[in-house]
Amino acid sequence: METIYTIPVNDAYGSECECPLCFLKKRCEDQELEYYLGPSLMEPDTRIITNKTGFCPDHMAKLNKKVTNRLGLALVIHTHLLDYDNDISEDLSKAAPEKAGLFKGRSNDYKTALRELADRIDKRTATCPVCDKMNKTTERYNEVIMHMFSHDNEFKQKFISKSHCLPHTASLLRTVASKLSQNDASDFVAALAQNNKECFAELEKDVEWFTLKFDYRNKEKPWGNSKNSIQRAMRFLSSDTGEFNEG
Repeated sequence: METIYTIPVNDAYGSECECPLCFLKKRCEDQELEYYLGPSLMEPDTRIITNKTGFCPDHMAKLNKKVTNRLGLALVIHTHLLDYDNDISEDLSKAAPEKAGLFKGRSNDYKTALRELADRIDKRTATCPVCDKMNKTTERYNEVIMHMFSHDNEFKQKFISKSHCLPHTASLLRTVASKLSQNDASDFVAALAQNNKECFAELEKDVEWFTLKFDYRNKEKPWGNSKNSIQRAMRFLSSDTGEFNEG
């Protein structure tokens, strides 16, 4: 397998993170955000992409929050606005249906046209080169994880000891279904299921104890691992995000 992928996978599974794929996703996301507002900003091929796609709402917000190159962000947003305007505005100005009157009856044809235009706007708003790169890179990481699980016993033990958030559990299962034989899938999914079961059990116990600590009879009892259990549970259910960080 390519070293460019095996090294970061080993790093992620050797770290203290809760979900190695969340760790890898965050690393890829940071690199892509820096890339699109770094030296590539003035490259014609890059500008063609960002002019057409812009960024999804989530990555638009992250660029606004993290970027130091305000001029670069403004240039990208400006040319994206121009492209969007050229693509949508004229059709929107023609989208208002004619009013029904004495010589023109009612028709539902306008409804189809409005839905199609709305779909075009939704599609453009949702497109994002950062998301595309993250999705492709995650697919590749999944394949590397499965190869290393089958061929590297040291990595296999790391995998068995790690939990994975539910969105990345689903991602791994899809890759298993498309890439692994029945026998290889049996071993991999069994290991995935075991660490998933343990993670559920730990979180359920800790969140329950968090709730029970509000009973006055438990006030003086130790918190154990429950103090950050809500954030840990949200990361497990929804994938890691800064919105769920403690403090």
